[in-house]
Amino acid sequence: MRVVVQRVKKASVEVGNSVVSFIDHGMVILLGIEVNDNENDIDWTTKKLSQLRIFDDESRIMNKSLVDVKGDVIVISQFTLHALTKKGNRPSYIKAAKSDYAKKIYQKFLTSIETRINKKPKAGIFGADMLVKIENDGPVTIFIDSQNKE
Repeated sequence: MRVVVQRVKKASVEVGNSVVSFIDHGMVILLGIEVNDNENDIDWTTKKLSQLRIFDDESRIMNKSLVDVKGDVIVISQFTLHALTKKGNRPSYIKAAKSDYAKKIYQKFLTSIETRINKKPKAGIFGADMLVKIENDGPVTIFIDSQNKE
């Protein structure tokens, strides 16, 4: 499971010409689900995200978590995070989970993050062509991979 996390001042997701999700202060989580991802990956990743201290404290030091600042979350499924680009110029997505399995993991991820932050996350629409608008705060952008826990 791979995630790109961005601390945001605001963010939204549009499908067609309709806004399907909007947040003010919090994080956008771009979620890439791999063929081997399971409940352990969900638990580890959502715990890490909910406790990640990327929000400023009173001294403007990144020392507070999403829970501490009562921030909002948008989770967007993004299979392209598993792109393999070693050979040629056309990315391969062979490591990305197939749609049916990925959708199940995505739904479980949403439930898990909700439990950890005590707030219902916003979401994109799985499999849809989305326009994601992000006002990155900082900018703060972090990459996390549950298969490479460093």
